[in-house]
Amino acid sequence: MPAPALGQEQIPPDEAAAIAAVTDISERILNKQPPVKRGEHPKGHGCVRGSFQVDPHLPEDPALRLGVLQTPGQTFPVCIRYSNFSVKDDAKGDAHGMALKLFEVPGQKILEGEQEARTHDFLLVDFPVFPVRDAKDYVEFFGDIERTQSRNPIRFFLTGLNPLRWRWRELWIALRIRLKTIHSPLEVQYWSMTPYRLGERAVKYVAIPHEVNREGGFWRRLGFRSRDYLRERMRSHLQDHSAGFDFYVQIQTDPVKMPVEDPRIRWWAPLQKVATLTIAAQSFESSEQAAFCENLSYSPWHALPEHRPLGGINRTRRAVYDTISRIRHQLNQVPRQEPSLAEFDAVFPPPSESLSS
Repeated sequence: MPAPALGQEQIPPDEAAAIAAVTDISERILNKQPPVKRGEHPKGHGCVRGSFQVDPHLPEDPALRLGVLQTPGQTFPVCIRYSNFSVKDDAKGDAHGMALKLFEVPGQKILEGEQEARTHDFLLVDFPVFPVRDAKDYVEFFGDIERTQSRNPIRFFLTGLNPLRWRWRELWIALRIRLKTIHSPLEVQYWSMTPYRLGERAVKYVAIPHEVNREGGFWRRLGFRSRDYLRERMRSHLQDHSAGFDFYVQIQTDPVKMPVEDPRIRWWAPLQKVATLTIAAQSFESSEQAAFCENLSYSPWHALPEHRPLGGINRTRRAVYDTISRIRHQLNQVPRQEPSLAEFDAVFPPPSESLSS
């Protein structure tokens, strides 16, 4: 296969079958006992309301001012969900997610049945690279999870008796992720892991926390950690303080050193700030807020075409996320639809309304 050009995907001929196999396994291993949790990131720490403002000083680059970034200074309401990838006990190492759902985003979206929705999703995780290369390897990864009934598929990494054939890169990434604990979901950096289109270019997204997100000193960080301490620390901070993140794109400059089809490889390129994410002080744990948060669906494919996901892992996620979301909502007897801004406002009031109530 010839070397790709910038922003170019290279789809293997057997990928469709691999994606179908991963989707089937994902459906089989899903715990279908209501209330059915998400297949990935099942433990939420809470949803919060924020604002996503496109950088007012965004460079006058027509290849950058696209999609949700086309109007410098424009602000979108956003629902942000923080979560663990798999573990129920926050004191154990895991990947931690930050999913953004922007509201009042005009334009047709990619996913069938959601084209007219006025929402747009970004999904990020607190580690820069992904432990699986492509859909074909994903079949083995999920197959080992199904066989062992464990989220630690060791045979995927240690393939046989010959160490020369072990997946050392994948094992290193997986261990770094699985051993990672954090002080608060508001204090860590997040990456998209996988690439996305921005016009004709490929980019990755990065969110870097503001210094005001950091709270407490050395002894607080050594203190007792309950099973739900990440939610507790979000609550403690947002009771009286705001939080924020700077949102960046990292533009692909070398199609070989910064591959589209291999998310195991970290991209090393300058960051271009494109937006600011602001989270005002608020409460986020009412029963109505918890239900709204739990019933949301996030997908990297719920997006404008200008931000279309790229690469085999994202193409796999399209089928898997759609299938699991459909089954989950059906078994939980909850409508599967994108929320409107009015519905969001009713549960997560804008800051002025929240302060005056």
